[in-house]
Amino acid sequence: MHEMQRRSFLQLALAALPSSLLAETPDTAPTAKAIRVDAGKDREGQTRAIGISATTYKVLTLDTDGALFTLEQLNHQKGGPPRHLHYTQDEFWYVLEGEYLFEIGTERFHLKAGDCILGPRQVPHAWAFVGDSTGRVLISFTPAGKMEAFFNSRYPPGSKPGAYASASSDPALMRPFGMEQAGPPIKLD
Repeated sequence: MHEMQRRSFLQLALAALPSSLLAETPDTAPTAKAIRVDAGKDREGQTRAIGISATTYKVLTLDTDGALFTLEQLNHQKGGPPRHLHYTQDEFWYVLEGEYLFEIGTERFHLKAGDCILGPRQVPHAWAFVGDSTGRVLISFTPAGKMEAFFNSRYPPGSKPGAYASASSDPALMRPFGMEQAGPPIKLD
């Protein structure tokens, strides 16, 4: 009896897997390739800015078949993006240098170098660089969704750092990329 239940469970579990996973064998599995990006460099060799940050892409959406998009932002002035949410992306921040303030949902978090935090999808959040020197933060989106496309459309390669407000002055511009504006940036004293 238990063996029959076990077989039924295994058959159901296998049926739930995507057919592309079941069809792969060691002979047909995709070949993965390591991708290295040097410190301070952009994956595509571009100069970029997102809001008030100099930005370097580290892992592109295509590098992971849409599973991950990662960028690094370098901040020389205080501030950050408006409060917003992502419909289907979790957002992960890892502070490399400096101090940042995060608001995720109704909670506030002060992070410094070596600290990290996860912002779950569909939870409004905002963050701001609050340090007195330089700040650097690594930001990842999973799954990548349309985040890379959003940044490329709003802040093309060669763009210079400017105000975040100019990037999101029209909340309707965020929706096609799977985001919703949910309020102003964090107010800094």
